[in-house]
Amino acid sequence: MSRSTPSFQTSGDQVHIVRATERQLELDKLPPTKTSRWVTRRKAQVVTAVRRGILSLTEACERYNLSEEEFKSWASLFDNHGMSGLRATRIQEYRSGAESVSE
Repeated sequence: MSRSTPSFQTSGDQVHIVRATERQLELDKLPPTKTSRWVTRRKAQVVTAVRRGILSLTEACERYNLSEEEFKSWASLFDNHGMSGLRATRIQEYRSGAESVSE
């Protein structure tokens, strides 16, 4: 009679069944914590996550190494101009009081 080897050792090991919480599933959909290239979609995801209560403002700033000012500017631009307001190449057009610099 042949014995099959279990895929885990039974002596002293414990098997844990982990149920992913809804919050964890939502966190997994967010941009990676080491994101350095902030495209409009990623900015919008973070703003939306804070607004939906998946992350607090403090958690978002710590997780993504953002200042509160930077996050709040994303939120304001998103509110006032939608996704296109989050484009870095167009930021001067959307910021209030933006003036062109002439030399």
